[in-house]
Amino acid sequence: MIGSLRGTVEVVDTTQAVIEVGSVGYEVRMPSADLSRLHTGQETHVWTYLNVSQDAITLYGFLDSSSKKMFLQLIKVSGVGPKVALSLLSTLSPNDLAKAVADNDAAALAKAPGIGKKGAQKIILELKGSIKLEDLGESDARPQQVADAGAMQVVEGLMSLGWHQQDAQYAVQAACESNGIALPLSQEDVPQVLRLALTSLDRGR
Repeated sequence: MIGSLRGTVEVVDTTQAVIEVGSVGYEVRMPSADLSRLHTGQETHVWTYLNVSQDAITLYGFLDSSSKKMFLQLIKVSGVGPKVALSLLSTLSPNDLAKAVADNDAAALAKAPGIGKKGAQKIILELKGSIKLEDLGESDARPQQVADAGAMQVVEGLMSLGWHQQDAQYAVQAACESNGIALPLSQEDVPQVLRLALTSLDRGR
């Protein structure tokens, strides 16, 4: 069983990343929010789950252990396979999923592609009481808000080009971290970060 990978990002697309570990490239299917945080050449650590079926052997990956734990809970639900679980984690963070289950919020779960209202209600019924926020092992690492005005200016610019707010926030954060640009952003850095973030998002399409 492959429990995790630590290596270099070789390729990122809309559904998966290729992580090179010791000259071997592993294709890893990941939630869209995690993919938006990756870029070519980046060193990363990915928590993984190896799924073996009659048709294929597929490796699923997550940047946070809480996402992997939620994924493992979801695939225990009858009728919910890895693809559906990945769709849910591409739509809601682990904490938001846990809260939706706790609050009987079927509408929130039904926003995920491939999950109808009945499917959402079934997931809530089977997971109710079995998922607790503290059991996820760590606080949700996904940024909820970009604090400074300069970064928010870049996020708004990306949103005006059609990108979702969460993806834009990830791209800004990754651009700053990868290029040593300090937060809060100065007005002089805003155009550079906008270009870097847009390049990263376009590469991940």
